Amino acid sequence: MPLFNTFEARRLAKRMHRLRENPFTAYGIAVAAVAIATLIRWAIGGYVLEGIPFTAYLPAIIIATLFGGFWPGVLATIVSGLVAWFLFLPPAFEFALTRPQGATILAFILISLLLVGLVTGLNSIVNRFLILEQDLEAEIERCRYAERDARRLAAIVESSDDAIVAKDLNGIVTSWNQGAERLFGYTADEMVGKPVSILIPPDRPNEEPSILERLRRGQRIDHYETVRQHKDGSLIDISLTVSPVTDAEGTVIGASKIARDIRERKRAVEQQNMLIREMGHRVKNAFAVMSGVVAMSARSAATPEAMARGIQARLAALTRAHDLTRPSLLESESTPGEVMTFHALVHAIFAPFLDSEVSPERERLIVKGPDVPIAEKSVTGLALLLHELATNAVKCGSLSSAKGCVRIDSSMSNGQFLATWVEKGGPRLKEAPQHEGFGSFLARRIVNGQFGGQLLYDWKPEGLVVRLSVPLERLIK
Repeated sequence: MPLFNTFEARRLAKRMHRLRENPFTAYGIAVAAVAIATLIRWAIGGYVLEGIPFTAYLPAIIIATLFGGFWPGVLATIVSGLVAWFLFLPPAFEFALTRPQGATILAFILISLLLVGLVTGLNSIVNRFLILEQDLEAEIERCRYAERDARRLAAIVESSDDAIVAKDLNGIVTSWNQGAERLFGYTADEMVGKPVSILIPPDRPNEEPSILERLRRGQRIDHYETVRQHKDGSLIDISLTVSPVTDAEGTVIGASKIARDIRERKRAVEQQNMLIREMGHRVKNAFAVMSGVVAMSARSAATPEAMARGIQARLAALTRAHDLTRPSLLESESTPGEVMTFHALVHAIFAPFLDSEVSPERERLIVKGPDVPIAEKSVTGLALLLHELATNAVKCGSLSSAKGCVRIDSSMSNGQFLATWVEKGGPRLKEAPQHEGFGSFLARRIVNGQFGGQLLYDWKPEGLVVRLSVPLERLIK
């Protein structure tokens, strides 16, 4: 609500205030007001009594004080008294003074100074109102800008993909944006007013109290990686930043948390690390397999030329087996209409490691049981598994010996495809490995992750036994 009734009144008050701030203008108005009052008094001299010579000067003094301030009003009072004494008190144009005239002048000066004081007080009140109005307008403008900035900040927070959460020093949630709803599964209605410890996994009971203690000391907690619990109970890898929130006096009253989902990033890093390990594993396997290929070719070759031909044939078969472990093989190299079966895949993988001329009683690979077609998307994973087992057999298993063999029996039961890998004739096994190598980890990950099956190792003294069980539907479709 405006402090003055009309806009014009406020504008006039502001102009008068500006006039009082300029001393030349203020004193000029005082002198001009006295001069005009003198002319008016002179003009109406015949219509007023000589005993009241100060008739026109009181308004002049009021105007001088109103537009000029206290000291211009005092100046107008003094000048008015002198001019009226000299011009309008008999005898005119003389500074003669009788006792009654002196009393009249003294009364005029006292009344005029009283008016000056009253008008000056009025000016002060008007100035205070003007200053108050300016301050109020400035505060309203600041509030308007603050509200606009608050709305903008709220829109940014609400539309952020990151979870932005505010809490007090007791760990109670005070705000919860849509990013937090998407990340943790709880709505704002479910979380505001509840302890943020709802999101802390049971195995991290001390994490939140430690954060609150550091916040009470006003410390900012730089981003760190941690784990939080989703509404459905699953764990979420996040990057978390916690900052203290202070009031106008600088007292810490709470904290803001920004949580970012890093599950995709961590999966990408894990995938990259696994690929690097797989590359190193394959390079080592390649050297070991080459050593086995040369040894097998040397055992069955009668001449150097025969050995060279054997090595070349095995390398060609090894290339074909390696290609089967690469994605998109069937799309780029297979013949249209050709269907890969389990038995065909086994023979393709084992081709580099088998002697071309071997007696039936010394057969190195025995494959028994029903054959099943393998879907294109399943060939690569199954080929990687068989290739891993075959290269291990060549390096240190049954195929590292001239009399060793591998028997694979397949069967189907209750919608499951079952395969048993049995090695015989190789070096005797003393004990199971103390830790799982990368090859075994890769094989287990393929079976569990891609096929949803199981892979079991049995390290018997006479040779390794591996049992594979996968849903038949995942294998053939």
